[in-house]
This record gives sequence, structure tokens and C-alpha cells, in this order.
Amino acid sequence: MDLEEFETVDEGLFTRDTSFGSQQSAAQALAWIDANWYTPTSRYSRWMDLLGDYAGSEPFVIDGHSLIQMVLDDPLLAIASPGDPSFQVLHAIHALERLLNEFVKRSAIFDVVFFDRTRHMTLQTGESQFIVASRTLARRLLFNHLRTLEQVRVYAFEDISDRGWKEYQMMNKPMFVMTHDGGQLNAQALQNIFKAQKVLCQRMFIFDLLSDGLAVTLLPVAEFRDSKILSFVYESKLSLRAGLPAAVVTAAGAAYAALNVRETKGQMFGQLRPLHSSPVRDADADDGTVLKELLNVYLSTNAGGDHSELLHAFVMHCILLKNLSVQDRARRLEDIHPPLTAKLLNTFLPSILQATEMAVASTNSTIDIDGRVYLSLLRCLAENSDVPLQDIVGPDVHQLYGEIITTSNYGRPDYSRLTGQFLPCSMPNPAANPTDTRLLPFSNVVFDGLSTIHVQVEDEGNLEEELSPAAEHFDVGVLFSDTQHWHNHRKAILPKHLGGEAPAPLTDKKRWKKLRDNQRFMKVLQDQAGTLTGALGAALQQIKIPPASTSSSLRNTIKKPSQPRQSGKTAAKPSKADVIRQENAARKIQKQDSDSSVWLRDRIKEMETLRLSYGPLDRHFVALERNPRSKEPLVAIEMKLYRIHLLLHEWVLEADRESVSIRDKYTVSVMRLIKDIRDIEQTTGEILKAVISVLISLGFNDYIDALTVHPPLGDDRRLCFQFIKLVRSKTKAPVHDFMHIQEDPVVWQLRLFGEYMDRSMDSQSDARVAFKPDAWQREVLDAIDQDMSLLVVAPTSAGKTFISYYAMEKVLRNSDDGVLVYIAPTKALVSQIAAEIYARFSKDLHGRSCWAVHTRDYRIHDPQNCQILVTVPEVLAIMLLSPPLAKIWTPRVKCIVLDEIHTIGQQEGGAVWEQILLLAPCPIIGLSATVGAPEKFNQWLGAVQEAGGFKHKFVHHPHRYSHLRKYFYNVHQSSGTRFQSLDTYHSTQRMRFLHPITMLSFGTRSLPSDLSLEASDTWALFNALRSSGDILPDALAALEPSSFFSKNRLLQQKDVIEYEAALKNTLIPMLASFDPRDSTSALSRIIAHLQDDFLSRTPAETLNARPGRKVLRGNLINLVSDLHVQNDLPAILFSFDRTDCEIMATDLLRILQVKEELWREGNAEWKRTVSEWEAWQARAKDRERLAAKAKKQKKDSDAPLPAQDHEWQASFDPEDPMPQFSFAGQHTYSKSDLEGDIKSLGWIFPPLPDWAIPCLKRGIAVHHSGMNKRYRSLVESLFRRGFLRVVFATGTLALGINAPAKTSVFCGDSPYLTALMYRQCAGRAGRRGYDLLGKVVFYGLTMNRVQRLILSKLPSLGANFPITSTLILRLFNVLEGSDYAEAAVKSVQRIFRLPQISFASGEGKDQLLHHLRFSIDYLRRAHLLDGEGKPLNLFGIAGHLYYTEPSNFALVALLRNGVFHRICSQPSLISAKRDFILLMCHLFGRRYLPSSYATNEKLAAIIKKSPSMVVLPALPEDVRQVLEEHDREILRVFTGYALTYGSQYQAQLGPDTRLPLSKRDISGDSTEETSLIRSYLQSTAIPVVARSCFVANSGHGDEFRSVQQLVQTARQGLCLNEHVIPSFEHITTLPLEGDNQVVLNAYLLDFYIHGQTGALAHANGIRRGDVWYLLQEFVLTLKTVRGVLEQLLQKMSKDSIVNEEGTDTFELDSGYASYDPTEMDEGDEGSMVGSRPRGVSDSDWRVYKVANSALEEFEEKYRAMWA
Repeated sequence: MDLEEFETVDEGLFTRDTSFGSQQSAAQALAWIDANWYTPTSRYSRWMDLLGDYAGSEPFVIDGHSLIQMVLDDPLLAIASPGDPSFQVLHAIHALERLLNEFVKRSAIFDVVFFDRTRHMTLQTGESQFIVASRTLARRLLFNHLRTLEQVRVYAFEDISDRGWKEYQMMNKPMFVMTHDGGQLNAQALQNIFKAQKVLCQRMFIFDLLSDGLAVTLLPVAEFRDSKILSFVYESKLSLRAGLPAAVVTAAGAAYAALNVRETKGQMFGQLRPLHSSPVRDADADDGTVLKELLNVYLSTNAGGDHSELLHAFVMHCILLKNLSVQDRARRLEDIHPPLTAKLLNTFLPSILQATEMAVASTNSTIDIDGRVYLSLLRCLAENSDVPLQDIVGPDVHQLYGEIITTSNYGRPDYSRLTGQFLPCSMPNPAANPTDTRLLPFSNVVFDGLSTIHVQVEDEGNLEEELSPAAEHFDVGVLFSDTQHWHNHRKAILPKHLGGEAPAPLTDKKRWKKLRDNQRFMKVLQDQAGTLTGALGAALQQIKIPPASTSSSLRNTIKKPSQPRQSGKTAAKPSKADVIRQENAARKIQKQDSDSSVWLRDRIKEMETLRLSYGPLDRHFVALERNPRSKEPLVAIEMKLYRIHLLLHEWVLEADRESVSIRDKYTVSVMRLIKDIRDIEQTTGEILKAVISVLISLGFNDYIDALTVHPPLGDDRRLCFQFIKLVRSKTKAPVHDFMHIQEDPVVWQLRLFGEYMDRSMDSQSDARVAFKPDAWQREVLDAIDQDMSLLVVAPTSAGKTFISYYAMEKVLRNSDDGVLVYIAPTKALVSQIAAEIYARFSKDLHGRSCWAVHTRDYRIHDPQNCQILVTVPEVLAIMLLSPPLAKIWTPRVKCIVLDEIHTIGQQEGGAVWEQILLLAPCPIIGLSATVGAPEKFNQWLGAVQEAGGFKHKFVHHPHRYSHLRKYFYNVHQSSGTRFQSLDTYHSTQRMRFLHPITMLSFGTRSLPSDLSLEASDTWALFNALRSSGDILPDALAALEPSSFFSKNRLLQQKDVIEYEAALKNTLIPMLASFDPRDSTSALSRIIAHLQDDFLSRTPAETLNARPGRKVLRGNLINLVSDLHVQNDLPAILFSFDRTDCEIMATDLLRILQVKEELWREGNAEWKRTVSEWEAWQARAKDRERLAAKAKKQKKDSDAPLPAQDHEWQASFDPEDPMPQFSFAGQHTYSKSDLEGDIKSLGWIFPPLPDWAIPCLKRGIAVHHSGMNKRYRSLVESLFRRGFLRVVFATGTLALGINAPAKTSVFCGDSPYLTALMYRQCAGRAGRRGYDLLGKVVFYGLTMNRVQRLILSKLPSLGANFPITSTLILRLFNVLEGSDYAEAAVKSVQRIFRLPQISFASGEGKDQLLHHLRFSIDYLRRAHLLDGEGKPLNLFGIAGHLYYTEPSNFALVALLRNGVFHRICSQPSLISAKRDFILLMCHLFGRRYLPSSYATNEKLAAIIKKSPSMVVLPALPEDVRQVLEEHDREILRVFTGYALTYGSQYQAQLGPDTRLPLSKRDISGDSTEETSLIRSYLQSTAIPVVARSCFVANSGHGDEFRSVQQLVQTARQGLCLNEHVIPSFEHITTLPLEGDNQVVLNAYLLDFYIHGQTGALAHANGIRRGDVWYLLQEFVLTLKTVRGVLEQLLQKMSKDSIVNEEGTDTFELDSGYASYDPTEMDEGDEGSMVGSRPRGVSDSDWRVYKVANSALEEFEEKYRAMWA
């Protein structure tokens, strides 16, 4: 929503530069628009996952010209290359399909749209004729090929003002356009007028898109990582419509016109035809039409000289290509003499390519051209001019050639004239031999049992040379032993009771601090636990579970419901003692009933004496219900019946009692109570009589049997009051006719009773749980009892919560050492779950804890010595990979619960979830409310679990317990009132109801599966269908509620679901042909009937106008006050920017404070009260003297002390917020408790901002991950207590946190507001046990955006490739370190035997094992593994920084090669620290900036008034050389992998002849007779093994220049993943070099230098809400590096002592907490002592000192942020 004005770049933008003249060149206009708009706009672009974090399943557009430009700009593609006469369109088609397939296989929903106005950038207008002609024809051929693809829809428009484009937008609603920004031009390039014109046009295209309301993402920088597509996102800016300066617009128009003129001048055969979207002719059925048309066009004008031989050969080569395979076309460029090259490039090829383009356009067909085959044919013709043409080209080609060429009169070719134009033919190099790839020897007992691959290995004699580094620094080459905590080598991983070392004794100070912290934590935990409730809203009751060892009978107390035993024997006669006991019990019950009746009768008399109306009496009923007697069934029934009695009496006295609204009000209230009475399932004769009279009076005669139970015989108990007479004694007719409902009872229920219907789904009693579980919940219980793995997908509020706790109780009861691990995605959820476990379970384990918590920030109790561990994914992954724990702890794990399992698809951290699933030694329970296409994910998960020997079950329940009602808050509507105070405020009526079906006006073609209707919605929809007149009478009659539903019982939710489905079925045919522009269509009329009256009268342009920040901030008080007066609080107001959350809270606080102050200044009563309080305060000393005197008198006598002072002044504080200026719950939390909690927040870091406490006092809070954890926990507790009723939060509060709200509000739009996040946040509304209905309010969003969100579909889960090089390294570490423990061995074997390693990966088992073997070779060469799989010393660095791969391996390489030593050896410590931080910034915390930042001129403008340098300086040259050398080694290893696998599995892979998306087979015609040209082509084709034959079409063999090239050009079937190959290419590539179109943000280095967070926002483009998180992550990384260096120095010191004393080697430390220094217990020392350890060299010690000093300086500035 940008309330912090971060994105104000566009406001007032166009009046900044008054010196801008009226007439400007394209270069000047481009410079102006970049400096004043595009570069500043790039500041707030976001690097996002377009699918997972942004669009999801929403449609978007790929700009067709940008797409083709990316293909044609590929440096490997031989089309339009200077000096190269090639035209390899087959390679281009393959590249196009490969790129599109990246989108298709990720289930992206997109269309390709060509805008004619953007063509010049693609065509390179202004370049040489050959280049322009080549690109123009390539564009046409690729465009036509696109139109043949079934997976892609292709459109063509003039520009975005085209009427066709507007219709496309209306019908398809694309979310964004993916395009090219034109790139950057330096000062020299700007001198080329055509380049400046093309870039200016492209910038204007982006400007127009943004101002038209469409977001833009950049295609050239898009990164395809696993299941994600990452790119920069520019959000739409409607405010740009104010327009640019006229001179800029004029210059852009002139630039486009000039390009058109240049294009026309270069055309030899007439005007270039625009692209159009009509279907393309079938090329396979081509009868020579295109070639004939080509000749006609070519010969229609003077084509430039006698090119007879060239022309005839060109025609023949086009015919020849149809029968050639892609392997035959894998060719290098023929060696020809320069004169022929010049003739081809300068005259013939430009003309023939232009003619071909015209022919293809006019025939709407396509043609295949291959410049290199053409040149090979020319060579054959020239060198065999005396051979008959038929023998050269073959009879079929010769025949068709003859038929075509006879239509032209273009000379007779004499190919002998070409003799001598070709150099001697050079044969291609032989195919790369995989046997040339020799790996280092490796043998490991587990790997040897897995591997079936065969590779050549080095001879033993070569090993020493292979493994000897040029220099060793911090690398002593010894085996690594993972037994210590990495950050504190004084700690062992295992505690003493599990075989580890005893911890060092704590000092008194540390002991006191630890005790204090534990006490604080337990107090917070107890407070949290006290606020938690169960599903029905009742407080949690703790279960005390006895140790399993005390009695074997207790081990299996959780059982399936026992079945009644069948026996034929008569029950034994009770003894006399039994009879006496039964009689005594009966008398006791009778007395209790009598006493309860007396108690109830007295309470009723008391209420009758009050003579109050029903409303005020309701508070008395609430108080009575707290009495235990009210829980007795008959007492509860009589209380409800008395309520009915009072309601009906009140109705009779109503003045307007016959009105519809009054009748609705009372009938609903009465029927709710009748339903509650029936649910108790007890009654008496008097009660039954009263209930029947009510049902008759209201008109529910048919429901008497269903809503009553018969009393036991002989029960003559009388009521405690005289029930109102409703039925006449004689006639049995109703006394009050006005009470009778005026419609069918079924219709009445649909219209009014939907919220109160029974929500159960085949629920039944079950002894295993305290509630009646639905059928799906019983399936879950059965699966847990059978120790099955589970995936449960059910909406929020459906009833998933019990699953985790049932599994916990089972583990606790079954044993004393079994462990259940609960995985929560956020630390906030971890704290809540710990509190809930504390509230639910208690178990005496003789000093051990029942539960423990372990996150990145803190650790409570012993994680290895508990039965329930609550943690986050990263910690469990590390524990599962810890060698010591693999032997002792991992086998104890009986179950792993993964809550919010859909986070497996997130960009960051998703791979860790997959690793846990692969490593889990036990059944798992996955829980989620929002999994798209769960069946696909479940199929993979089931395979993983069954591979581990665990049965698996999938349970999917699609229905919420409570409905969500949506509202649009119309800020465009006049409020009609100004806020003065809450007690005088009246609703603005701006919350307008959105019927779900009205959302279809957005233009969708299908109904989302979770677009549910309430009962009242179905009734409204039926009326709309009936009024539309488009439904057949029989179909309409079947949908009539009175005939659709049974009339003898109250409707249930499941009945309404069936009715909803039937109604939706009638809409499906309408949707298929729905045009939202046609207001006369049936669906349009239905939508109009259902739409809110006010919204229907508001113009669509107004509803879709995005409100400005001033409007949003100014109306916030109205929004929250409306919720308050409508009883819709508590509410969570979601915004996905941390700073926006804080701004909204402070805005709300400010207006409440201002209005309160004004009220106090003008209120005489307030002034009098304050005066009295001040006078009372002035008498304080007098009261103290009197109290002291009274106390003294007490000592001298036995007289009682005077009564305590309870005057009102004692609790009065004039600074306290007044109730009418506060949203706080007034009776839910004491003032003293609040003050105590606020006091506890006084000494926390980071400290709270100034506004936090004043907001808390007024019931307002902010919740996001940047706030202190203790504050967040307090916010959650106070929200559950009902004291906080307005919370501004980011999405972190939506991930499973128990923060039940009545209303969820979406405040403003955000790119992070996705289909998934919408459902997560909206699901917070509707508190089970409190609310029968939740409300969702959209505030500050356009109606189109609201409709898109409601109609959105959950995207399929994204996936990651989890087998990284670091994971392989850690797997060997856990095997070796655990002595090949059974749990470790099984996990590794299971991973590499899976048929599919990831649910979105195409890699099979064999290819995975090849990847494993070559990754091992890389790890050996990096000196991280030895020949038996034992980790070596520097494993600690790579392992501890596993989450930063490949930067962790870069750090290893730089340490080994002495780069850090060179940096740190500088005389100046300041320079050394700066260079150290610069290097760390290149490796860690990398954030990209768009290329618009890269040019010096633009950068100078940005940093003119800022201390930031913004763009990170380049890597030092020696660093680059080390990393590039590493990359060459990586490339060699993985090229060997590709060659080896491609060679060994060539038969299984099959021929590489199919295009990746269309699957078109280019295998040629093997039946054609042999010809000279075919023999020549086959003998000279490039043989390839790993490279795609389609890429070889441009002359490339199995030699690769980079890992990226290897991955992107590998043959079909080789599933190489660029992001799991530890290449440093992204680190070493210079900005704007090659494919690198981004630069690195220097924000970390800038902060280290100046420490100013404001500069990071204004210059570096870092949002204030993100600063804390980003800096904290970097601090943690620096601490990790320092900790590793410290360990290495300690190790070297120990080894030095060993060498002197001859003792055993010391084993280096690591640990399962090995990645986050914040896990250190308070009091742990963060760094080494100041003195250098013995045996450490000067240079090594200098490195440590520089790293430590740089960290301390950075952290000092970081902490100063909060001062």
C-alpha cells in the first residue's frame, strides 16, 4: 500500500525539470525519462517468485517481441550474426520452445501477445540489411511456429490502445506483462540515433503499461529456479496518467516514426506486413506454394545482380530440409572465400530473406531454412558440377525442384562458376569420449551398494598431484568429527546422560541470569496458555499423563471405540450392597435436582422483580451460566425455555410486531433456543408441551417430531415459571397469528437460519476424543492409531487442530522415550504451540521435560531429552543430519508433524521441508488448509513414505466450519459523518456486501472449488435464476427449495452444500459463453440481480480507481469505527509491508489522542473530575499520617484497623485512555495486569518504538516479524483475551497462529497478496466457538483486484531439487560420524532409491546416482571428502553455511587459496576490514538492482545527495581468478557427468530429435534414396553426446563455456539443474556482461560505512520494513564465519601442541545448531579471547582479527539502529 511514501517517485515527477525544452532528440528524451522516471521507478521494483509469491494461477502476458528478441539475442544462435551467412531457424525454434517450456512445466497461465509498435527492438531496425532481414524473417517464422503450438495462445495488436487489446484485457484479465525494458545505453551507444530511438520506444511501452493499470516484469532477467520464476516486478501506477512532458511524448512519437521510415527504406519488396492471429497453414502439407511465391516476389524486382546459382540452390535446400534429420543438420560453417561471403551478406541473402518473409506473410504459412545446409549444398554443387543434379540432391528433391523452378525464368544455373569459392573441407572433431572423463577413486560401503554406474577413475599414481592444492590456508587436511557445537567448541552436542561431556559449571552471575530468563519465559508461557481455548471456545484443561513405565495397562489407553460385547448370558443379580448404593445415588440425584429447581426458581423470581426487557436481562443469563448448576441438563433447558418465554412476551408488546423485520428478529432468536434445547436430548412433559406450542405458533408444525424428544414415563416435574400461552386450549389454534412465518419453513431457514445450522459432516461419538468427530476426522484418528503417514488438507476452522495433539498424547502414553517433533513454519507459531502443549499435557519424567522448544533464536528445556519437540524446519533438518544424534536421538523419533506443509513451495526454505520428508525416520503428519492440486503432491509424498516402510493416507476435507462473508469498503462513498468519539459515532454504511456470484462479472470461465455460498446466498441465487427467465421450468422446479429439501427436519450445512452444487451446475453452461461486456446475457442479468444496490450505481471506473495514500490514511478511523459500532471487532488488518502496519497504527493512535484531547478541553464534567482528583492527591500526606496513626493505635490495642480506602480517586489516572477513545476490551483485562505486562517489555532488544505502548493501552497493536518476540507474544495473548481488538499484521499472523478474529481486513494491495496469502489471512476470521460467521473486508483495493482474489485458484505446490552438493556432503558426514548408524544408513538408501527425488523433478534414480557420483568427485577435489566418504577439515565451513550454497563453497575456495590472507594482510586495518566486508557482500546477502542503476550518469544522479554508493564495486581481480578457476573445474566435472550419463544411457534416452514443447519429431525421412548431399551432410555432421542436436545446428559440439550453457543446451533427457551445481558464475560475472542484466546492491557495504538506514531506503531502495531482517541475516552470517575461523584456529593450536607433545589429535567441532549464532545461551562467549592461541601463524591470526573486528563494527552500527 506504500503508506511510507517509498514509491512517491511518480508523484509530482513531471514538473521537476523546468529546463526541459519543447523539442528534444530521442537521446535527450531517453536521458530525461530514465533520470526522472525509469531509474527511480526501478528503486521500488521487487525481486519476486512470479508464481509462488505473486501471480499464482492468475493469467499474465508474455510480450511476443521480447520473447523473440531473447531467442535471437542468444550468442549461441547463428542468425543475423555479423560476418556469418547462417540462418539456423531450427535452433531458434528449439530455443523458443525451450524457453516457453520453462513456463509451461511450472503450470504458468500465460498468453503470448505481439504489439506491432514494439517490433523495432527485435528487428534491430537501423542495423545492416542482412541483420534486419534475418531478424525480420526469423520473427515471422517464430511467430507462425508459435501459432501452431497447442499449449500457447498467440495474439497480435497494434499497441495497447488497440481496441482488440482492450477487448482481450476485458475477457482475460492479465495480471502483468512480461517484457524487455530495452537495456541500457552508455554515452557512446547513445550517439547511435537508432539505438536511442528503439530504447526510448520500449521505455514508453513500459510507461504506458504501468499507467494503464498493468504490472510489468522483466523477461531478460527472469531466473528459472526449481519450480519458481524469479524476476523484478514493477507494480502498476495509475497516477502516471497525468502524462509526461509534451516534449517527451513528442520525441517518442518522432522516434517511432523515424524507425518506421528507416524500416521502409530498407524494404526491397514493399511495406512490411503486420503480424496477425489467424491460423497458420500446415507446413507439412506444403506443396511448394511458399517457394513459388518466394520466386515471384524475388523476381518481381531487380534483386541485385546475377545470383542464379545462389537462388536455385536456395530453393533446392528448402526442399531438401524436409527429409533431413536434426543430426544431419548439426553443422559448422563451411569454409568459404571472402568474396563469396561478401556477396552472400551484402546482396543475395538480404534480398532472398526479405522475399521469403513476404512470401511467408502473404501465404500465411511457414518455411524451413538452414543457412549452413545451404552452404554445404553449394559446396556439393560447385565441387560436383559434372555430376547429374538428380544424383546430388536425390530424385524426390529433384522432382519437386523441377516443378517449382519451371514457374520462374530466372536463368540457368552454372555451378562451375562457384568452383574455387570454397576452402578445403575440414572434418568435424569426433564426439567427446566419456572415457576421457576420469574421476578420483571413491569407495564407500553405502554408496557402493547404491551405485550401478561405471566411470573411469584416475590411477593411484596421479592422485597426489590431483589433490595437492597450490597453497594451503586454514586447511590441515585431517578428518572432521562432528561432535561439538560449532559456535562454542566448549560444548558437546550430546549431554552427559547420552554419552557427551558434562557442561562447564556456570558462574553465579550466569546462573542467576539463566534462572531469571527461565522464570520470565515460563511466566510468558503461562500467560499464553491461559489465553488459549479449544475448538468450542472453552479453556484448555491439562491432562496429567502417568509415566508409561508405571503400569503396562496405561500404555495403550488411546484405543478405538470399544464395541459392545455380545453375550447370551443374563446379567448377574446385583447384591444387596449394590442395591443400597444405587438407592443412595438415586436419592442424591433427586435431592440435587430438587435443590437445582429451587435455585433456578429463585433466580427467575429475582429477574422478574427487575422488570427489565430481554436485552438487559441477557447479562444476568450470562452470569447464571457460569454457575455449575446451569450445566445440569434440565436446568439448562429450563433456562433456555425461560429465555424463549421472555422473548415472546417482548414480541407481543412490540408496537410494530407484525412487521417482517420484527418477525425475523424474534423467530430466529426463538428457533436458535429451540434447536439448543433439542440438542440437550432430555425433557419433561411440561417442557415438551411448551416447545410444541412454540413450534405451532411459529408455523413449524411439520418439525415437531424432529425438534422434540419424548419425556420418560412418570416424569411430572413442573416448570419453575408460568410459560406464555401460545395455543388455545380447545381449538389448539395459535393465540398470536402474527407470529406465524409468512413463507415455507425451508425458505425461512435458507434466508435467516444459515448461520445456526448444524455444521457436522456425519459426526458420531468417539471415545478417543472429547467431541463428536466428523467422518473425515475419524479417518484421521484411525490412521494415527495405525501409525500411518498422513496428509490432511482442510480449510481453516474445519477442525484440524486436534490432530497434532491426539498424536502427541498417543506418543506420551505409549512410552517414556518416544519423541514427536512438531514443525512450525514460523517462530511465532512455535511459541504458541509450546504454550498449548503446556496447557494440555503434564507428565512426570523424573527430571526430564515433557516438551522442549528449539528455534534459531532460543532454546527452552533440553531438545534431545524431551518427548515433544517444537521447532522450525531448519533445526530439525540439522538434527536429522547430526552424527551423534543419528545414533541415539533419531531412532527415538516416532512421528513428525509438519504444520502448514504448503510452505514447502516457498522460494526460501522450501528445500529444507523436502529434505525433512526424505530423511524422516518415522511416519509424518502433514497439515495444511491451502494446498493447490494436493493429489499431485500426495502421490509423491506417499511414494516417499512407502519407500520408508510407512503406509500413507490422504484425507481431504473441502468445507469450512464457518462461512466467510465478503465486503467491499467503498471509500468513494461519502462517509456522512466525522469521527468525534466512539460513543457518538454512527456507521458510514460503506461496507457493501459482495455476493460470491457477483464476482463472476470479472470474466472468469470456471468456478473456483472453494467459492462457497451461504444458505442465504443460495436463496438469493435461486431468486436471481428465477427472475432471469433463462432456466427451463422443469429445471427451475427441481431447484425450488420446498421440493429440493426435506420438510421434516431442520436443514444442515451438508444439505445446503448439495443445493449449492445443484445451483452452480446451472451456471456452468452460462460461464462457458459468458461475455462480461454483454449486459443482456443470462449471467449478466443474474449478477445484476444479486449485486449490492449502491455498488451497482457506482461507475466501474470509480470502483476500479485505486485510492491515494491520503484517502486511505484519512479513512482508516472510519473503517475501524464502523467495525466497532457494527460489533465486528476484534479484527486483524492485514498489510504486507511492515512499515505500513506501523504507520496505520500510529495514524489511528494519533486521531484518538487528538479527539480525546479536544473532548477533554471542552467537557466541564471532565475538568471537575480532574480537579477533584488533584485535590485528593494533594491530601495524600494527610491520609498517610492518618494511616500511620491508626497503625500505631492498632499496636497499642486490639481495636480493628480502619477500612481500606476504596475511593474512586485511588484508581483514577487522568493519563489513561478514555473508553470512547479506545478500542480496548473494557472488561477482559485488569489495569494492573496490563501495567505488569508493559513493565516486562521495558528491557528488551530490539527496544519497542515509542508508539507501541500507547497503542497497546488503546487496544491497538502491530504484529510482524520485525517486532520483538516478547512483544509479539504479548500481542497474541492480549488479542485472545479480547483486550486488543485492532491488530495490524503482515502475513506472519496468518500462518497457523491462534489469533481468532471476527473480521479480517485487507488494507491496500500488495504483490504479496496472492491467492494463497488471501486464503490464509481471510481464514483468520470466524472464531470457532465464538462466531458462526466470519467477515472479510477489502479496504483500499480496486473492485477488479477484489474479484481476482476471490475467484483465484490455489496454484500447485512449487518444488525444489533437494539434493545439493552440501546435502551430499552432510549425508556422508552423518554416515561417518555416526559410525553408519542404522537410522542414517536407511535414510541415505531411501533417498537414492526413490523413483522420483522431488515431486516436480524429472530426474530418475539412475540420473540421480550419476549426479551423486560426480558431486562426490567435486567434493573430493574441493578437499571436503576423502576417498572413503569421510569429511575433511573445511567441511565445517561448507556445512555450517549450507543455506547459502554455493557461496559456502566459494568461501572454502577463497580460504584455501589465501585470498582472505591477502586482504587481511594490508597494513591498514580499516582498509582490510572494508575489503573483507566487500568480499562478504559479494558472497552473502546478495540483492539485485535492475540494470537501470548501472550507468555512471544515472548512478551519479541517485547518489548525489546520499552517502551510499548503491552499486557494489566489482570483485578484486585475484578473487575473481580463484573463483573462475573453480568454475572451470566444476564445468569439467559436470560436463563429464553429462557425457558419461548420455553415453551409458543412450539407448534409454533415445534419439534427440523432438522439440521440447510441440514434441515435433525432426528425424527426417530414412527411406529416401541415398544422394551425394545426404552422404556429405552425414559424414560432416557434428557428433554430440551431451549437447542438444538442435543447438548443434548452430555449430556447437560437446564443448561448453559455462555451467549455465551446459544446463541450458543439454540434450533431451538430461535433467541438469543449474542451481544444484555449485557454480560461481553469478558471482564472477561482471554487471551487464553476457546474460547478466542486473547489478548488485551495495546496501550492506553502505551500511557498514555510514550506518544510516534512511540512506538504505532513499538510495539503495531497501524498504524500511525489510532493513532489520536483511541486516540481521548478514550479522548472523558474519558470526558464523567468525565462529568457523575460531574453531579452525583452535584446531591448529591443538595440532601444534600434538606435534610437540605427541598426543592424540583433537577433533574439530560442529553441531546440530550449526547455523545460527543467536542460539548461543546467554552468557556464552561470542568470540575467542584476545590473545593468540599457541601455534597459530601471524597471517592466520590476522584474518581472524579482521573478521572479528569487522563483525563488531557492523554489529555496533546495527544495534545503534534501535537507540
